[in-house]
Amino acid sequence: MIGNTLLLAIREIRRNLLRSFLTILGIVIGVSAVITMVTLGRGATQAVQAQIASLGSNLLQVRPGQRMGPGGGGSGAPSFREADLDAIAAQIAGVAAVAPEARSSVTVVAGSRNWSTSVTGTTNAWLKTGNWTLSAGRAFEDTELRAGSAVCLIGATLLRELFAGTDPLGQTLRIKQFSCTVVGVLASKGQAAMGMDQDDTVIVPLRTLQRRVTGSLNIGTLLVSLEDSADSRAVQSSLRQLLRERRKLGASDDDNFNILDTQQLAETMSGTTQLMTSLLGAVAAVSLLVGGIGIMNIMLVSVTERTREIGVRLAIGALEHEVLLQFLIEAVVLSSFGGLVGIALATVASIGLSSLLAMPYAFQPGINGLAFVFSAAIGVVFGYVPARRAARLDPIEALRHE
Repeated sequence: MIGNTLLLAIREIRRNLLRSFLTILGIVIGVSAVITMVTLGRGATQAVQAQIASLGSNLLQVRPGQRMGPGGGGSGAPSFREADLDAIAAQIAGVAAVAPEARSSVTVVAGSRNWSTSVTGTTNAWLKTGNWTLSAGRAFEDTELRAGSAVCLIGATLLRELFAGTDPLGQTLRIKQFSCTVVGVLASKGQAAMGMDQDDTVIVPLRTLQRRVTGSLNIGTLLVSLEDSADSRAVQSSLRQLLRERRKLGASDDDNFNILDTQQLAETMSGTTQLMTSLLGAVAAVSLLVGGIGIMNIMLVSVTERTREIGVRLAIGALEHEVLLQFLIEAVVLSSFGGLVGIALATVASIGLSSLLAMPYAFQPGINGLAFVFSAAIGVVFGYVPARRAARLDPIEALRHE
């Protein structure tokens, strides 16, 4: 019986293909919009997590000032010194590496080419804290770090802009009033979470930067990498206490430095993108309800058009639940087909937009399956009223209908 009813439903749908297509259009748009929004949102979350992870895993960034960003109070706060690094490494448990980071904006010259970039003074520990690897060459030698030698590492952007098509190792790079020899090339990382090009940089020994570029012993940032088993909150507490003692802050004094946990930043930003994804998905889901109302409207019209047909079926012995089942199956077939088309469109759109926006395509079987089930459920919910109306027609009145 169900097989015959299904065939009858499909036959009726095929008799009015254009109307059937327009009927399911709302479902198609709703399903594709929901899946696309959720997929892109998930891809954006993964992209943010990857970009923040590229800054360094289990990483604490310590800077002067009471908070990050403009107005953070960093202008009057004392900077850090090399002795602070030694104290952190020696006195705080759970620390895997500590690296200084002093920066300055410069214009560098190689041959006939020049490029505006930033130069960073640090140690080899910087490579570990930031999960950096070398694509060519070597890191600094201990003697070069101690002596402040004129050597440098360059990022992939400088390799492209200044040394395109040539081997940079051993070549000279001019930074302000001195020239340094390129001894290594950093593997590319791309953009950071805030849009900054991480590959657009020159790395020199800390003492080289202090003596030849800034003329100051100040260190703007301390990068503290934690061991995998370390408790981040416990390390932050110990680090805060140590720095307060070294900076001679009293019990009533506020911190004149701030500590940023990149893991907490990743969780916060991921939570924000997930919330936005949920909101966009909810807005897109309204289209599904609109599509369901469209199905109910067209099915009511169909009942009116086929009143005589229904009357004939009832008059020759068709049962009420058989007529109800026929119209209900028609609604479910329409909505289910709309769901399948919506999934196909969403897959194409998600792949295309993910590629266009340079974010990973995060396929989620769960949301695809849920969208399809929801579209079929809409057929049941919004198709029941027209089906019930058809099943309750009086055969005599139906046969009189013109």
